[in-house]
Amino acid sequence: MGKEEKIIIYQVFTRLFGNNHNHCINNGSITENGCGKMADFTAKALAEIKKLGTTHIWYTGIIEHATQTDYRRYNICPDHPAIVKGKAGSPYAIKDYYDVDPDLANDVSERMKEFENLVQRTHRSGLKVIIDFVPNHVARQYHSDAQPDGTSQLGANDDPAYAFSPYNNFYYIPQSELHGQFDMKGSAAEPYKECPAKATGNNRFDAYPNINDWYETVKLNYGVDYQNGGTRHFNPIPDTWTKMLDILLFWADKNIDGFRCDMAEMVPVEFWEWVVPQVKEQHPNLLFIAEVYNPAEYHNYLFRGKFDYLYDKVGLYDTLRNVICGYDSATAITRSWQKLNGIEKRMLNFLENHDEQRIASDFFAGNPRKAIPGLIVSACMNTNPMMIYFGQEFGELGMDSEGFSGRDGRTTIFDYWSVDSIRRWRNGGKFDGKMLTEDQKHIYGVYQRILTLCNEEKAITEGEFFDLMYANVNGWRFNEHKQYTFLRKAGNELLFIIVNFDHISVDVAINVPSHAFDFLQIPQMDVYPAVDLLTDKTENISLLPYKATEVSLEGCSGKILKIKL
Repeated sequence: MGKEEKIIIYQVFTRLFGNNHNHCINNGSITENGCGKMADFTAKALAEIKKLGTTHIWYTGIIEHATQTDYRRYNICPDHPAIVKGKAGSPYAIKDYYDVDPDLANDVSERMKEFENLVQRTHRSGLKVIIDFVPNHVARQYHSDAQPDGTSQLGANDDPAYAFSPYNNFYYIPQSELHGQFDMKGSAAEPYKECPAKATGNNRFDAYPNINDWYETVKLNYGVDYQNGGTRHFNPIPDTWTKMLDILLFWADKNIDGFRCDMAEMVPVEFWEWVVPQVKEQHPNLLFIAEVYNPAEYHNYLFRGKFDYLYDKVGLYDTLRNVICGYDSATAITRSWQKLNGIEKRMLNFLENHDEQRIASDFFAGNPRKAIPGLIVSACMNTNPMMIYFGQEFGELGMDSEGFSGRDGRTTIFDYWSVDSIRRWRNGGKFDGKMLTEDQKHIYGVYQRILTLCNEEKAITEGEFFDLMYANVNGWRFNEHKQYTFLRKAGNELLFIIVNFDHISVDVAINVPSHAFDFLQIPQMDVYPAVDLLTDKTENISLLPYKATEVSLEGCSGKILKIKL
């Protein structure tokens, strides 16, 4: 391996992973549908996840969140069902920042110990641990019963007579009761009451959130007065900042390796600028990954906010999705990375996560094979991290109607459910492949090869990148709308990467401009033996600035041709 590791993140929705129940019912309870546990991540399971080429595992939904499941016997306050999305509840409606979700434990009273054991098991398997940090909002009935001594509850010292005060943890609608524009009663005997109403998580500063709002959450106050021009009140340091620093250090002290920070740009960059260095002072190798969607703020959150990596959603993800679906030209990929203006290495690439629709769903490509060219591009075009979402490597459809989450092409984050492809792969914990279909095995093999190459090939891990598309516009035998090609190079190893987004096989002729030879210091040669790293087959290609390089490609596929210079 080269001097640096390329981060490959396996995102897994923790409560769904180990659930073997194969007859789940729509909107079923935990008793009816079952629930995966942290203990399902056995040494065997973790070894199989690592075998995919993974370096990090993001356990989604670890911290205790609102739920309709009753855990009163463990002294956990119940949540009103009207303000919980789904029977299981969203993991982004945090109910106790200092606790582990009870659904995930075999022994609820030992849930924190089970999490600590999970971290140890994961590290023993050679993987690193990422968990969520959800800083912008909490569940409407947030109440920590596990916070350390000497810590005060969020909102305990608030003065709700003020819509905004820099000393408050929440925003209020003074003297107004919450009048949610949704069913405020649910399955309860009495409707949910909140007076005064708090502002809702998606910056809704009135008492009338509707079904399309993040109505199950309330917004945290970081000292920004949104209703008065967004004025900032950061001196003295807001109380919320101090509370959040304590929470980050609490989890960092559990030996985790990183935080994926939910909706990071909804929290002022000044907070991150203040908090990240303090956490890294004690835990210098801890990763901070930001979920962001506003390219105008990228530099701000990277260089001022001190994040290690940002989501590349509105750039590369949206572009590749459109190219895969035939809505955009492959030339858009070039425009996508050029817009990043040199921060490409700080972006996290992905084709799936819990917020997005599954590639194989009817709402995206309808067939997991169609995304293979996009996977090659996303994983191999730079040194930056790559993430996949559990089940993606088997072509999970995401076409179940689970309950609160309808048939929308996504795997539910709200309901108790079991994921078909993962259940087949696990086969009761044996991971013997016997339940997988031939298609699932094929897709898995492609993913494993591509993701494993990311850390086997120095040219991908640390090499230079050269986009060849500008030299192949209106090409003689190259369709720049359906094919994309680039070079990666480290030392005397060159990777010539070509992908075909078209469903038909093509013979292409690619121009390698003289600037590429100069920039990458490639010796010209009429015949180079090249090994396709995806198939291990050798073919001879020419590398000359005045003669096109000829390559054959199958439909929805690609080649990673390795040439020793």
